[in-house]
Amino acid sequence: MWVLAVAGVLLVVVVVVVTNPVKATPFASGVSADPSRLRSDVEALTGLPGFRCYERPHDLDRAAEWARSALEESGLPVEAQLFGFGGRQFRNFLAHYGPADAPILVVGAHYDVCGEQPGADDNASAVAGLLELARLLVRHRPEVTHRIELALWPLEEPPNFRTEYMGSAVHADSLAKRKADVSGMICLEMLGYFSDEPGSQKYPAPGMGLFYPTRGNSIAVVGNGSSWWFTRRVKSRMAGATELPVKSINAPTALPGVDFSDHFNFWLHGWNAVMITDTAFFRNPNYHEVTDTPETLDYERMAHVVTGVYAAMTGL
Repeated sequence: MWVLAVAGVLLVVVVVVVTNPVKATPFASGVSADPSRLRSDVEALTGLPGFRCYERPHDLDRAAEWARSALEESGLPVEAQLFGFGGRQFRNFLAHYGPADAPILVVGAHYDVCGEQPGADDNASAVAGLLELARLLVRHRPEVTHRIELALWPLEEPPNFRTEYMGSAVHADSLAKRKADVSGMICLEMLGYFSDEPGSQKYPAPGMGLFYPTRGNSIAVVGNGSSWWFTRRVKSRMAGATELPVKSINAPTALPGVDFSDHFNFWLHGWNAVMITDTAFFRNPNYHEVTDTPETLDYERMAHVVTGVYAAMTGL
């Protein structure tokens, strides 16, 4: 009998560690993201001629120029970080807010797509979210004790995924080389697909539906074990700023999906990092398909996500 009791206690502990339940931190600043601006940016990026993928150099360059211009229009100073391989040049774009000598909080999103598809959710939704975060910073001028570094990166998608040529890998390596004080990183990865249909939310391991929702109507904060406290802080602040349910998971990279984006490159340097996501292919049937179009996204709920990230970004 005692064996069963111990096993039960251990199971509860594991579930608590993995799901990281928190009390919401109230956010009453009156700041809220604009769904119409989010939609406009998604439609603009997906509406560019061609496909913004590695295999289409001119199309990807066109998307890079659009990203640079859109970020500059927010009013924040923008720096281009150039890097190259294979005889080609690529560009990260970095915008900054807050004290220049303070610890850095990176918030970033990739602007490329996987092959010849529009990539509305993956990852125009996150690019639009980051642009809205930049506009909110300029409009409201919050006092922060850290330096916010907003980043737009190329080459997250195959064939460059998990290589040193990912834009986020180049960015993270540059911070490490200059021994920057990085307090944390927030990766924006697919923010706009939601569903209230029963069974619309899937998971990478059996049994997860017992303690996570089975409807795809929440947003997820994904961290590893060493980012447990950072995940907790981000989740608490997001939950206090939005009506949208905010779930989280802290799990090893052996669990499929946990490290499937740019935050992985910051984990490699030992920094706290999380991914904010609608869970991609565990929910969105349009993942990496030509059907990943702007009209499939829910911009009202996407705005709640961005408002939550703003609360976390300015309050950490």
